[in-house]
Amino acid sequence: MKTKNIRRIVISVIIILAIAIVTILAIQYKTNPSVSNNQKVQVVAAENFWGNIVSQIGGDHIEVTSIISDPSTDPHLYESNAHDAAALARANLVINNGLGYDDFMDKLLSVSHNDSRQVLSVDKILNITGDNPNPHLWYDILRVGAVADAFEEALAAKDPSNTNAYKANLTTFKNSLKPILDTIQEIKTKYPNAPVAYTERVPGYLLTAAGLDAKTPTGFAGAIEEGNDPSPADTATMDVLMTNRSIRILLYNAQATSSVTEHVRDLAKQAGIPVVGVTETLPKGEPTYQSWQLDQVKSLLKALEG
Repeated sequence: MKTKNIRRIVISVIIILAIAIVTILAIQYKTNPSVSNNQKVQVVAAENFWGNIVSQIGGDHIEVTSIISDPSTDPHLYESNAHDAAALARANLVINNGLGYDDFMDKLLSVSHNDSRQVLSVDKILNITGDNPNPHLWYDILRVGAVADAFEEALAAKDPSNTNAYKANLTTFKNSLKPILDTIQEIKTKYPNAPVAYTERVPGYLLTAAGLDAKTPTGFAGAIEEGNDPSPADTATMDVLMTNRSIRILLYNAQATSSVTEHVRDLAKQAGIPVVGVTETLPKGEPTYQSWQLDQVKSLLKALEG
């Protein structure tokens, strides 16, 4: 039997087990619309960056499970499992990114019917519309505060007795974004419309906020995100950006790489173009969303100062 066929069988078995566990646990927890004073709010976040933010707001009053937390995992290729299903069935609150980034959550939720569980999709919180919008919403740092507001409101609704604590933690979180926002403003002031490129749209919102001009062909970034090879024309355009030193910085997704992106990175290095690594999930060693993003924007500023 071929390896691909074996993998399909294994995945099918996992999905069947996940559905069974979700169904059983959903029945068990369906009658629990809120939590008692002695219980913690059970939160499941599809990704660890949203999990980290809600954890800061909830503090000791909540318990957070982040499904994607391994920085070596490519979120686009993630396959859910029975452990994820069990956590989801217990949850009072579920947070996903939306915009197709975490489709595995839709599959799990579709087989776990629990009217008492609230689901927050960040794309809906931010009212993202349009054709093929950038799904990397956690890089939209100017609006992360609005996402945090929605998290706080949901926690207070589930656990009214700790509303004051949630509000205080929300204020602390939003204040802690200031160094990141100040650095973004510094980049915007010092380097308006500086030409840059990325291998994927991961930092797209950040670059827009910083007033930088992303030169990557749309087709190139889209193909990389989908796990496909870019067209020869888009590949040639990207190569020329490197070899002609037409950009100041290359932002490289170090978490989802391929021979194509490694080629672009190598061309940039050969041309003396600084390469700034970005990641899709909170890396090990970074205690908070804020520290992670601050480190990245500082690296971007340093490279521009070059």
